[in-house]
Amino acid sequence: MKIFIENLTFACILGILEHERQNPQEVIITITIEYAFEKSCYIDYAEVAQLVKNRMQNKQFLLIEDALQDIKMHLKNKFSKISTLSLKITKPSILPDCMVSVAETTEFDS
Repeated sequence: MKIFIENLTFACILGILEHERQNPQEVIITITIEYAFEKSCYIDYAEVAQLVKNRMQNKQFLLIEDALQDIKMHLKNKFSKISTLSLKITKPSILPDCMVSVAETTEFDS
């Protein structure tokens, strides 16, 4: 089974520049989760979205890469059935003429 959470949008502190450390900026998160679905043990997409949002807002990461690594491990620990996890974090306003993203896909051994 595959869960898609696309364009999860909120403001948080993310970045190494001085103004990024002082003012929350909009980020856009895209998540794809693959797992073995069982009716009695499913992954709640609303819970995933809220966990990611809370983690990003509370941890105030310096690098997008650090945020990706942290969220990946947090989701895998919380939802052990995840077999493949794709995460993409986009900063739509950091540069005036483009959107910047960093993404990672991880396949877990179970």
